[in-house]
This record gives sequence, C-alpha cells and structure tokens, in this order.
Amino acid sequence: MEKFKKILIANRGEIAVRIIRTCKDMGIGSVAVYSQADKDALHVKLADEAYEVGQPEALESYLNFDKILAAARKSGADAIHPGYGFLAENPDFVERCEKEEIVFIGPSSVCMSKAKPKNRARQLMRMINIPVTPGSDEAITNGTEEGTRRAKEIAADIGYPVIVKPSGGGGGIGIMIARDEEELKKAIAGAEARGRKAFGMSAFYIEKFLHGMKHVEFQVLADSHGNVVHLGERDCSVQRRFQKLVEEAPCPIVSPFWRMKMGAAAIDVALALDYVGALTVEFFYFPEERKFYFNEINSRLQVEHCVTELVTGIDIIREQIRIAEGEELSVNQDDIRLMGHAVECRINAEDALKNFIPSPGVISKLRLPQGPGLRIDEGIYEGYTFPFYYDSLMMKLMSVGKTRDDAIARMKRAMGEMELEGPKTTIPFHHVILNEEEFLSGEYTTDLADRPEIRGKLKR
Repeated sequence: MEKFKKILIANRGEIAVRIIRTCKDMGIGSVAVYSQADKDALHVKLADEAYEVGQPEALESYLNFDKILAAARKSGADAIHPGYGFLAENPDFVERCEKEEIVFIGPSSVCMSKAKPKNRARQLMRMINIPVTPGSDEAITNGTEEGTRRAKEIAADIGYPVIVKPSGGGGGIGIMIARDEEELKKAIAGAEARGRKAFGMSAFYIEKFLHGMKHVEFQVLADSHGNVVHLGERDCSVQRRFQKLVEEAPCPIVSPFWRMKMGAAAIDVALALDYVGALTVEFFYFPEERKFYFNEINSRLQVEHCVTELVTGIDIIREQIRIAEGEELSVNQDDIRLMGHAVECRINAEDALKNFIPSPGVISKLRLPQGPGLRIDEGIYEGYTFPFYYDSLMMKLMSVGKTRDDAIARMKRAMGEMELEGPKTTIPFHHVILNEEEFLSGEYTTDLADRPEIRGKLKR
C-alpha cells in the first residue's frame, strides 16, 4: 500500500488537533470537518483544508455518514481517522468506507462487528476464558414489552445495584446506575437517549455494579503481519459518574506479575479478534482478592492514550497511521519499557462546584502552564466560544517524571500556573484530588471521586 498523502479527521476538539499535528509531523496533508457550531474551532484553523458538514447537532454533522464521506471524496483524502467517539466504533460507517475504497484508520468492519455491540465482546471473553462481570450477554432493545421484561429479569438475577450501558458506546458515556426496579426504568431511558445521541445506537446491556476495584486498561497495537504488542497499563480509577477525570501510567499498585497476566489477556483478545490497529482492553482489578474481570473493549484510540505515549516514547497515532498503510509495527514486546510515570488531568467545561453541570461560553483568558515534564493537548484558545453541543473536554494536561511523586508534583505546579477564565472548569476538582491522601497513596478505587467528603471539600 502507498503512503497516505492526505487524511481526513472525522472528529473535533483536542483529538482532531492531536491527529492533525501527527499528520504534519509525518508530512501528510490534513483535512478537517466541522459543524456550523465549530467554524472557529482550533482544529479548523490548523488543518490544511476544512469542510463544513452540517448543523451543530452531532446526528446532522459528525455522525452523518454521507456528509463525512462527501468531504473525503471532495478533498481527495486517502484515509479517514475517526479519533474517538462519534463514528470511531461504528462498523456500518467502516463498511461504507470500505465500499468507497477510502481507508479507515482502525479495524475492519468485520473485526469491529465481532467486538460491537459490547455484549458481543463479553461472549468472546467467555470463549477465551477471560472472566467477565455478571450481566447480560445480549443487546437489549428498549421500547418493547419483551425488552423491558428481559432487563428486569437480568437485574433481578444478578442482584441490584446494576449499571445500564449503551451497547454501541464507550468512554463511560451514557452509563446509568439502578438500585431497584423503579430506578432501572429511568436508567434504561437515560442510557438509551445518550446512546442514540452520542453513537446513533439505542440498545443497551446490563452488568452488576461492582465496588472497591481499580479500573485498569491495557493499550494494544496489532499490525496486518501478525505482530501484536501491549504498551502496559493505565489506571483510570478517578471517575465521576463513570466519566474518567484523572489517569496515570503505569498503575501504582499493579505488580509485574499482574501486568504480565493482564497484558497477556489483552493480547489474547486482539488475537481472537484478528485485530489490526490500536485496541484498548479494560479490566476491573481487585488487588485484595487477586483477580480481575473483563470490562470492555474499545476498538479505537482512547482519550487517555497520551500517558502511555509519555512513559513508552511511542506515538500511538503515528503507529495507527503506519499500520493502516500496511507497515509492520515499529517495536516488538521486548523493546517496550515503561520509563518513569505520567499523570493526566482532563480539564472539562463543567462547574465542579455545582455538581459538574456543563459550562460553555467564551474563554476570556487563557494562560497555559510551561516548564519541564509537561504536555498539553488542547482544543481551545483565548477568545474561543466553547460550544454546548458536544463533550465538555477542553484540554488534557499531562505531567511526566522519573517517579510518581515527581509527576504529581509537576501536575500540582501546572495547575497552580493555569489561568483559564470564562467557562467554569474541573480545575477545582483536580486541586482536591491531587492533595487527597488516598490518591497520593495510589490505593484509591473507582468510588473516590463520588464520595461525599470530596464534594464537601469542593464547596469549601
């Protein structure tokens, strides 16, 4: 396969900017698409070309197959990079790309269909003897008497509390918790609505709601020549209502033995799928019980891929592009070393003091921190009006150091230097977490951010 001359980025915000920058580093032309709400967005300004694809609503723009592909044809793009969210895990869109002979930078439609919907991934895990959390192995469609009955049966069988997950999504989007049958009805309606809006799919599945675990995920790369590696793990346990807010690599309490154990399981998943591209396999890890459960597969780039890049020195987006061009991986498993420690804080346009309600608006002042050991992946600039139609992520602030303590110290310094005025943000939350003793110990679990005492410290 020839080298790509031009790539269309079917996304927006900081991830579109991030992909454009790697394209420029590789000498590849970049094509942005944008909704009417994003005409002044940073990714539009930085791309070599840009095409409007519709109304602000995602279903009319970033989720519109015809408009995205029309922009690809008009621009002469060789390939489409989906980033994450939107069309990144939609096998129907991938199939359209294949039919129109535009390379999709990710797995094939056949491969993606093996892993999506997410319940299908659970079935696969059982086949390869990886433990899964109790729950439904089939997608459930709401709005029918049979669907409602089946949901109630599964919840009653595995026991409350349960979580309801959109079948077609990821990133914690649309996940709802239910503690009884009455809450189950509301959770189903919420998951269905969010799933349809974010991913164009309304089906869902149900899992047991677990407590006291680490949310650990492994980054996997696989090429079309049979080479598969993992790049170690990320700890994504600081979550607010299932949405990740702080990530780090490596996990501070995962031993070399469990890194090997879960890493091998992640590679087994890629091999079972005949996977080609970047893959993330997520686990729930229970250190005291010495066991882990499969959580989900993400057949795309992760928001938090950056911390893995910082501790391995591998540009994951560059590898994605090389793999899609038919090249072999640039590394093998023996080449991969985890060097130092990295921390990422997601800066969202949300009012942390008011239960994280969205806070769009004009960015009246922006001064980004600088100095050794920092990286910022941003999708904003001073004077930009942050829209309310999409995900609230404004930027990712990352630090890296020889030790975890070094990385945390640099992150605290960066947060102190940051000046961002206009929209309310999650910065106050990060100040609290970075000084929380349980976080500093590394032994925190997924319930840390939702505890009443954390919310209490935010209000002071």
